[in-house]
Formats: sequence, C-alpha cells, structure tokens
Amino acid sequence: MATATASADAADQSRPRLRNLLSFRGRYRMLHLAMLAFLCSFVVWFDMAPFMDDIGAEFGLTAGQKATLALCNIALTIPARTLVGLLVDRYGPRRVYGSLLIFAAVPNTIFALAQSYTLLVVSRLMVSIVGAGFVVGIRLVAEWFPKRELGTAEGYYGGWGNFGSAAAALTLPVLASSLADGEGAWRWGVGTAGLLAAVYGVCFLLMARDVPDGKTYQRAAARKPGLQVTSRPAVFGLMALQVPLAVALGFVVYRLNADFTTTTPKGPKTFPGVIGDGTAAVLYAVVAAWLAYQIHAVVKSNREVLRGGAAAVEPYRFAPVGLLAIAYMVTFGAELTMASWLPSFFKTLFDMDTADAATAAACFAGTNLLTRPFGGWLSDRTGRRKLTLLGLLAGAFLSYLVLWRIDPGWPVWQSVGLLALASVFIQGGNGAVYAIVPQIQHRLSGQISGLVGAYGNVGGVLFTSLIFLQVVPQTVFLVIGLASLGAGLCCLLLPGVGEVRAAAADGEAAAVPVAATAG
Repeated sequence: MATATASADAADQSRPRLRNLLSFRGRYRMLHLAMLAFLCSFVVWFDMAPFMDDIGAEFGLTAGQKATLALCNIALTIPARTLVGLLVDRYGPRRVYGSLLIFAAVPNTIFALAQSYTLLVVSRLMVSIVGAGFVVGIRLVAEWFPKRELGTAEGYYGGWGNFGSAAAALTLPVLASSLADGEGAWRWGVGTAGLLAAVYGVCFLLMARDVPDGKTYQRAAARKPGLQVTSRPAVFGLMALQVPLAVALGFVVYRLNADFTTTTPKGPKTFPGVIGDGTAAVLYAVVAAWLAYQIHAVVKSNREVLRGGAAAVEPYRFAPVGLLAIAYMVTFGAELTMASWLPSFFKTLFDMDTADAATAAACFAGTNLLTRPFGGWLSDRTGRRKLTLLGLLAGAFLSYLVLWRIDPGWPVWQSVGLLALASVFIQGGNGAVYAIVPQIQHRLSGQISGLVGAYGNVGGVLFTSLIFLQVVPQTVFLVIGLASLGAGLCCLLLPGVGEVRAAAADGEAAAVPVAATAG
C-alpha cells in the first residue's frame, strides 16, 4: 500500500497545480483531512457570532459586554499560535491537531451551559485557543506538497477553514431552532459544534500522517524554546515582534476590568467589569511575565548568534517574517472582525432578524472557499509573490474606501455585494501571505507560521477595539482600508522569497529561494 501511494504521488509531481484536487489519495488525502480539521476548528471558534444578540438578550448584556466577548474570542489565540507552532515543529501535526480539536469541546461545552457572564468570558477565552489550529495545517500541507503548488494548496486549506465562520452562521441558527425553541436555543447549536469537533479530532488522530512515505519529519531542537534566526539584527527584530502581542493581551485585560455604561429608560447605568482591580493587576503581571519569557526564549535560542557565532539552522532572511506579520495583521485581522461583527452590523443597520443578519454576514466569510485559494493560486501562477500581495492589499484599500460610505438607504444586496468584493482582496491577501510564509525556512515553518498568524489576531483586537470607542460603524471600514494601504506600503520593502521561474526541462515552475543569506 505504501509503495502504491508513493507511486501515485511521484506520478502527480509532473502534473501542474492541484489538478487532482478531488482525489482522496496520497497528498490530496492529507490536504482534505487538514481542510476538514481547520473547518471544524473555525466552526467552534465562531459558533458564538450568529447568536451574539440572543446571548445578549438572555443575559442582559450591554453593547460593551458583547464586544468584550468578541474580544475574548480571539485573545488567547495570540499566545496559543506561538506555542502551538513550537509544538508542531517538535511533535508533528497529527498529534497536535487531533488533541487541539478534542480539547476545544471542553470549554465550548462550558460556554453552552454557562449561567453567568463571568463564565461566558472565561470559557470563551479558553475556546479562543482553538484558533491556533491554523498553524498546524500550514506545516502539514508544506510537508506533503512541492513548492510550485504550495501557495495553491495552502490557499485551499486556509479557505476551507476560514469558511467555517460562514458555515457556523449559515447552519448553527437553523440547527438550534430545529432542536429547541425560544430562549436558550443557541445553547444547542453551540454545544453540537463542540461535540462534532471532538469526534473529528479522534478521526484525525487515526487517519492523518505527518509526512509521506520515505520522508523524515524535520523537528525543531527540543532545547530551543524560541524561534531560531541567523543574524544579530534578526534577534533584536524578533524581540521587538513580541511586544505588540503582549500589548494586545494587555488591552484584553483592560477591557475585562473596565466598567460598562449603557442607557436605560431611567438614564445611564454603569455595570462593573468582569474582573476587579486586584485581579487585573495580577493578569497584567502575567502578561508582563509572558513577554519576559518570550524575550528570554529568543535570547536562549539564539545565544550563539548574539555572540557572533554561526546559527544552528540554515541561513534565511528574517525581514519577510516581520513584513508578512504586518500584512497578515491587516488581512486576517479584518476577517476576524468581520466574522464577529457583521451579524450585529446588518441586524442594526437594516433591522434584520438573527437568521437573516447571519446569512447576510456570511457573504464575507462564505467566499473563503474561492478567495483564499485564489490568492495562493495567483501567487503560484504569476510567480511574483510580492506583487500579488501588493495588488490584493491595494484592492482591499479601494473596496473599504467605498464601504465607508454605506448607510441604511443602500439596498441590502448592494451592501452584501460590496462586502463580498472586499472579501476577495482581504482573503486573497491571506492566501498570498501564506504562499510565502512556509517557504522562508522549512524546518521552522510551524513557528514562523505561528508568529505571523498571531499578528492576525493582534489585528482582530485592534479593529474590534473600535467598537469600544463607539465610533460610527462605517468608521471600522475606513480604518481597515487605511490599514490595508499602510500594509501595502510596508510590503514594498519585502525581499523576494519563494519567487518562481520556469524550469528549462519541462516548463514547470520550480521554487527558487532568493538570496538565502542571514538577515
């Protein structure tokens, strides 16, 4: 059986760009398994979004408290993605992904059974860890696909996973209403999502493999707690990249501690924060300690480089890591914000019911099946990965500039259509980023993916925080548009990574790393 699988994969190597995508053999089987794992993780991660107003009504939550729940839903994904990236590079995708899906069912079930706002917050924080599942599949797909197809394969993987938020919006309200009526029906939809994720987690453990037959899984050094880089400036750059992650976590603590004020028929009423000042001080200290540990891990893993010695890994450029982190902060941060916020936006702006608002909001995430793969495919097809990313960021800027002018007088179909167009550029940008990330340094692709992916959640925290400022909703679109422009300007500095050229023998595209020097 192993020989037959290896032969099928060898034959496929000469075929261009995933023409056997519908096959369930060899590397395509692993791609489908990874896609379904990511889909399950995203459904659980965003199973709260379509029920946010129902949950708010049942618990009497203010707008600020609902925004805090949305913030908690992405908070711990930030440290989790860096940790999971390290675990993947050490222990392999199969064990890490399967275990993560099984774990997700526990806090998700607690959320579905919660009877207090505090328990909603705590359980949602724990559910946010499942968002780190994305990192696992990036390494798994990179192990199974050649570089000439990697952008397209990673795009399909990411697209199906990101579609999970739309799948949750489209299916869970219908499922919940079919299982229960009235107040509390949301609990059935949320609980079922967690149960299905755990079942698939067991299936993934039984069916997935880390590498093809005859290939050895290259593991990161067990005694290296942080990402290894290959030059002294890169060490300090890596330290600097840890700071925004800690700031984002600190902002979440601030919001949990802050009081909420809402307007009632009797006048303004203030509600205390979820945590008191003492607890907030402890959590600030924990965040500071986490930042200190991250910097310590960077120093420990790169001590020889700081001393002027040779790195323990093959030289690679570090600058693309930081620049791609900025780009992903905008593209995936916008997607996270849209997935959490659009149902409430449509419900408020156009006076829709829960199911209709969730369906309208799904126009953004629902396009992921095509848009994120499109970004990866375009990057592979043109071979101009930097220009592809720049073009998609420019399109995002223009799309959000138009959305900035949206108002209740617009036809709903026009608003939905424009958001779908914006999703082409934002989610295509996600695919273009991760067409490059796995090619920076293969052995460390889990950790690099985790760091870049964590910045996506930083973007989510940044854009979601606008809700707390009670800005005009359309201002969120303007900020995302301007951020897209800024990220595009930063990417002008992006050096060539994973650019491709035509192979003289057969015209196939072959990946050619550009200037693999330290820096």
